Order: sequence, then C-alpha cells, then structure tokens
Amino acid sequence: MSLITTSQVVLDLKAADRAEATRTLAETLVDAGRCTDLDVFLTDVTTREETMATGLPGGIAIPHARSAGISEPSLAFGRVTDGIDWGAPDGPAKLVFLIAAPEGGGDAHMQVLPALARALMKSEFTEGLAAAKTEAEVVALVEAEIGDVVPAAAPAAEAAPKADTPLDTPAPAASLKLVGVTSCPTGIAHTYMAAEALERAAAEAGHTIAVETQGSVGAKGLSAQQIAEADAVIFAHDVEVKGRDRFAGKPTVDVGVKKAISDGPALVDQAVAMAAEWKADPSKAAAAAPAAGSGGLTSKVDDTAGIGTRIRQWLMTGVSYMIPFVAAGGILIALSFMLAQVSLGENGAIEIVNYNLTSGDEYNIAQNFDVTSLTAWAALLFVIGGASFGFLVPILSGFIAFAIADRPGLVPGIVGGSVAATMGAGFLGGIVTGLLGGITAKWVASWPVAKGVRGIMPVVVIPMLSTFVTVGLFITVLGRPIQIAFDGLNDWLTSLSGGSAFALGAILGAMMGFDLGGPVNKVAYTFATTGLAAAGAVTDAPQLKIMAAVMAAGMVAPLAMALATTLRPKLFSEPERENGKAAWLLGASFISEGAIPFAAADPFRVIASSVVGSAVTGGLAMVFGTTLRAPHGGIWVLPLIGNFLLFLVALAIGVVITTAIVLLLKSRDSKLATVDAVATTA
Repeated sequence: MSLITTSQVVLDLKAADRAEATRTLAETLVDAGRCTDLDVFLTDVTTREETMATGLPGGIAIPHARSAGISEPSLAFGRVTDGIDWGAPDGPAKLVFLIAAPEGGGDAHMQVLPALARALMKSEFTEGLAAAKTEAEVVALVEAEIGDVVPAAAPAAEAAPKADTPLDTPAPAASLKLVGVTSCPTGIAHTYMAAEALERAAAEAGHTIAVETQGSVGAKGLSAQQIAEADAVIFAHDVEVKGRDRFAGKPTVDVGVKKAISDGPALVDQAVAMAAEWKADPSKAAAAAPAAGSGGLTSKVDDTAGIGTRIRQWLMTGVSYMIPFVAAGGILIALSFMLAQVSLGENGAIEIVNYNLTSGDEYNIAQNFDVTSLTAWAALLFVIGGASFGFLVPILSGFIAFAIADRPGLVPGIVGGSVAATMGAGFLGGIVTGLLGGITAKWVASWPVAKGVRGIMPVVVIPMLSTFVTVGLFITVLGRPIQIAFDGLNDWLTSLSGGSAFALGAILGAMMGFDLGGPVNKVAYTFATTGLAAAGAVTDAPQLKIMAAVMAAGMVAPLAMALATTLRPKLFSEPERENGKAAWLLGASFISEGAIPFAAADPFRVIASSVVGSAVTGGLAMVFGTTLRAPHGGIWVLPLIGNFLLFLVALAIGVVITTAIVLLLKSRDSKLATVDAVATTA
C-alpha cells in the first residue's frame, strides 16, 4: 500500500495556524483508516513540536510523530497559499508534510520515511510540489522519490554495518574524507534531512562524507576503517550520539540537527578548516585524544542550555555514575545483615560491623575466614559492601567534575571527593568539590599556552593545578562549614518522627509523582540516593527511610494506571489499555515513566491523581519506618526492604487513592460530555 493517496493531499489548505493545519491533514488520515485515534496522534505531534519546531528553510514544514494512534506509516500533504508560521527562521511554510509513524515503527515500510526526508532537501522535488495542479501529480512526485511498495526487508545479518555513503566513493584530487552522525528525538525526518544536506554540501565542495543516521530504521554504523581514515567529524544531533568515544582524537564540529539542514556547506567548510588546523598543529590531536577517549565515559550535558539546566545535568551525571556503587554496596550490606540476624540473632547486624581486613584478632576475615560459617559470609558481604560505599562521595564528585570538564576533571573531582569524605562533609562536600574541580579544570584548560606545553596539559598540568586549587580551597576554607551543615542535616533527619516524617515523605512522594521521571522527579530521587552514603551501617538510619519512601512513591502512578485500565477500560482509549498492561511490570519495577503515556494524553487528571496518591505513599512509608539500601529494583528487592509488609501497605494505599481519583475525574467528565451531547441533539 502507498504511503500517500490523492485523498491525503490538500492543495488549498485553509488554516489559521499550525495546529489547525495539522488537524486538517490528520483528519485525512482518519478518513483513510490510517489514524485510529485522532486526539492521541495530535497530542503526540504537539509534544514533538514543543520539543523543536519542525519548520524548515525554504517554506517547508514537516510536523511528525510516532504515535499509538497511527496504524501504518502514512503521509498527508497540504499546500498553503499565504503560508503558516512554523518556526522556520526564513518565513512561513507553504508546503506541509504531515508524517505519521506507528509507535512501534518496526515494519520495513518505515524505511521509506527517511527517503521522503531526503527528497525534501532537493529543490527540484519541492518546486514540483509547489507547481502541481492536481492531487495525482503530488502523489506521483512523492512515489517517484520514495517508491510505492514496501521495500524488501534487510538481511538478517550483515558482516558489518554500512553508513549511508560508502567509503570507497571515488574522490576528487585533494579532497578530504569526512564522517558524520545525525540524530533527532523521533528519528523520522530531521535525522535523514541533515544527512542528505551534509552529503550534498560535501559533494559540492569536492569532498566525500559517510554519514551514520541514528534514526527510525536503526543506526547505519560507520566502520572502524571509515572513522580511522576520516580527516574530520561532523555531529548534527539533538539526542546523545551513540558510541561517541569511537571518534576520539578527531577534529569535531558539534551542532544541532537543524543547523546541518539549514547550513550544510558552512559545516563542511568548518570541518575542513579544523582538519587543516589540526594537521598544521599535531599538538591539538594529542591534547584532544585523552579528553575524547574517556574509555566510553559519557555525560548528557547540553552546553547550549541555561546555567540552571546545566547544573542539574552536571549533578545527574555524577549521580548516574554513583548509583552502581550504591546498588552494589547497599544490596551486599543488606544481605550481610540478613545473614547476621540468622547467625547471631537480633543484634547480629551490630556485631558484624566489627569485622574488617586489618585487625589481628578473630574479626579479621582475611586471616580467619571459615567457609562453613554463616557469620563469616555475612562479614565478607559487609566488608565488600562497605568498600563499595566508600567510593560514593569520590565517584559522585569525580563525575560531576567530568561532566563539566571531561576527563581532566576526574582527578580534582575524585581527590576532592575523597578529602570531603575524610573530613566528614558527606555528599554535600562531594557536590561542592565536584563543581569546584570541574570549573577549575575547565578554566585551566582555557589558558593560552605555548605549543610545546599543549600536549601535556590534559594529562599533567590541568589535573595537577586543578587538584591543588580544589582540595586546597576545600581543606582551608570550605570544608569545615560544609561539614557543619552536613552534620546539621543528619541531626535533623535523625530527629524526624510523626508529623515531620510524614511531611518530608509526602513532599518527596509528590515530587516523584509529579513529572514521572522528569526534572522534579529526579531531584527527589537524587536526594534519596546521595543520602544513602551517610547511612553507613545503621540499619534504621533516616536516609534509608527516605530511600524507601521515594521508591514506593515512584511505583504508585504506573501501577495505578494499570489498575484503572483494568477496572474501567471503557474510560481509556485502546492504546491506553495496551499501555496499562505494560504498566503493571513497569510500576512493579520502579519505572515511573510507565505512566507517561497516560499523563501525555490527559495531563491534568493523571498528574493530579498521581501527586496525591504518591504523596500519601511517601508519607506513610516514612511514618511506618520502612527502610531500603538499594536505589532501585521495586518488588525485585523486596527481601531487602525493612518492614516490607508495611512498605506494601503504603504502596497499596497510594495506588488505590490514585486509581480512585483518576477514575472519578474521568467518569465525571465522561458524564458531562454525554449530557452535553444529549442537550445538543435535543
């Protein structure tokens, strides 16, 4: 079946704005039986537009989305005489392509959509669309570019992935070999339009380029040989480049995907200039190789974002690298205490803390380990878990600094975090040393130095000076006040009981249920996970209660949506009912994002319900005294949860409350809609 038919072409599209134009084109897909839920599809398109406007230079707009409301890949085309503002810098859009893809998008037919995206970069194609006199002419133009049949499926396996432009394309004399990566949030249009623009620009400039499109039909990977032989790299992306470390030590142009579409020749010229500059000054490659080749370490920091966003991204980078240490250490210590209670009784956890690797008596497990003793195994687990916990603050600090300054920031960050932990400044000290170490390392790296020194800057000068400044300032000026603040925070948490404990748990729970994996949710989660570092071996430390409250609250929304779709399926669309089945597992696994499809389709009712239920669960979990050392896992770490029955009670109460509220709100609005319909008919 063709992606577009004459019924999906509107040659004289009348609309006041992009929303009305999108709805008009989407209705043609409904009439054609390709759109099964208009509201869901329009919501998904609107969400995509809010992420980044889809207006393009040359009077083109390509609103698009993957959606559960679409049954098969489809196109609708509209031509607007006066144009509609679609966010393009050079004026309104007169040619509008609505691109609709199924949510799964795994069909081979999906490969045709990138072909359309590439065709839109050809002036002869767009000029033909503008001049077409009939709907049939438009369909013929589109089919001539993308074909009218489903393409053959790709082979099950290939010896090696190939990029869009083969490496062995004949190159003119004195040309350069370039490589690039393009990607966008949905991977349907901009990814392939950027690739086409770069390929055309490189060819016109007399160079060759191989582009890896990390889009809807999978990443067509560049080979190691292509990357090794490349003179320069162009990244045009709005999502994190997969496998970025492959390009270590290459001159790199790094821009947003729309920049490649609008100004491909300028990016090629910039890449060529960088290649020449690096060839003339080999120290640039030597300086870049360590920083870029961070052993696959990456951070998701947008250097073009505001300072507030970047600070949050710096902190989240540190937390993301710290969490595996929290998980390993916390779970091992929890298992240790479980075995100790079996072996030594109720106070076994206290006694097991005395075991270590350095004493010369019976508590030294390195000298006196008995494989038949349950106590010895408990002690072994505790020592290993404690060692993992010992890295929490240094790793947190080190990777905050890494997010700011790349690899040169690791040394001042990790050393500073270690000193902060030694001084008793805890995770607050680690955050401060991470920020200070990263900023200092980046500042030192910006110094203009002689060519002979550039090669040793990243591996000697920057780490040495930034570590001295960071740790020196922390020891002499910052450490003591932060230690006092950290002690005060611990004293306050320890004093929490009754109403104050419920209030803290309710606030954290509401944050977890508000944006379901978004920034507010992540702030609460970060507060809980970083606090685990201060819990030590205390089995009922308030930090462990906070972690339990946060995890319980984060499970509420998806479980509630799953229950609601089960109890009252008629209040939900077919895609929502399908999402409800998956939400059972996602919620049980502490994946709050399982409720996002519901919140996107009905934000007010779902978020309001989620906040109330999650707040109640968080507050009750704190009051009940439930504890948790593992930072993730949901029901899969249930045996490691202190007072796990009360944990389940708090969770169940929140799920029931959220379910009841969302069903009440949806039922009320459904009845009002029915009354209005009857009144209108009458």
